[in-house]
Amino acid sequence: MRLRQIEVFHAVYTTGSISAAARALHVSQPSVSKVLHHTQSKLGLKLFALVRGRLVATDEAHALFVEVNEIFERLGSLQKTISNIKNIGGGHIRLGVVPSLGLHVAPLAIARFRRLHPEVTFDVQTLHHDELFQALYERTCDIAIAYAPPLHPRMKRRLLKTAQMVLLFQHGDIPDVGDSVSLSLLDGRDVVGMTASGPVGDALAREMVRRKVEVHEVVSNQTFYTAAALTSHGAGMTVVDEFTARASVHHGVAFRPFAPPIRFNVDCVFLEDRRPSKAAEEFISLFKSVIGEIQEGTGGTENADESPALLAGGI
Repeated sequence: MRLRQIEVFHAVYTTGSISAAARALHVSQPSVSKVLHHTQSKLGLKLFALVRGRLVATDEAHALFVEVNEIFERLGSLQKTISNIKNIGGGHIRLGVVPSLGLHVAPLAIARFRRLHPEVTFDVQTLHHDELFQALYERTCDIAIAYAPPLHPRMKRRLLKTAQMVLLFQHGDIPDVGDSVSLSLLDGRDVVGMTASGPVGDALAREMVRRKVEVHEVVSNQTFYTAAALTSHGAGMTVVDEFTARASVHHGVAFRPFAPPIRFNVDCVFLEDRRPSKAAEEFISLFKSVIGEIQEGTGGTENADESPALLAGGI
């Protein structure tokens, strides 16, 4: 059976008449009758019989419909997929993020996007800043989201949000802490992970030199989420990005922003000659919204399955 024959047989079987099938298919009754007659002749089967003026399916038609209906459902699925590709621009997003965003923000954004577009799939990589350009060049990711990525002639940057560095600590380490802390508070203290690599870590190091703040680094570390875990276990306070801090807060552990603030940009990066697909554009917009919700303290609580999940890698 050809596709048109399957379509006509399905319409006649489900509607129960030639006229109703013609209306459903937006064709003439003679056209439906001709295709149906040709189908029965080619198959050598009588599919419908006229009983007291009504078209009745035969046993052969009932048996055939089981197979035809499965094919018809697959055709419907194919049409839906084509529509999704046209409307969303592709069904697969290859995303690169720094691990700090892979701790909580990216899993939340992906889970929320997948609820809106369950047909879209993801491949997620956690990348060091110096690996971002290589991944984009080699086309192993389509978009990358990172903290203050460096300028590059072949790359386009799109600002998503401005964020800040914060101090993560156990309550007992800073009694009677206010709404913010000064960077000078760290002078002479035991701290964890003050050598984080990347533009944000470099900016923090420069600020400490400018403010003449010297610390006793008890654990040398280059990943914010590892530094946060060490603080949670009592190894010492640490300076991390606000997203890592928000994902790490629990009973006994808190964070405070610095005054004056130490800010950085969260940017989306992609190749200049390879613009994001429609699906990727929609995801970027949602990712930006999720960042804003988390910064306001309203995001990430609607689903227990979206609790912080660790995507391994380096900062």
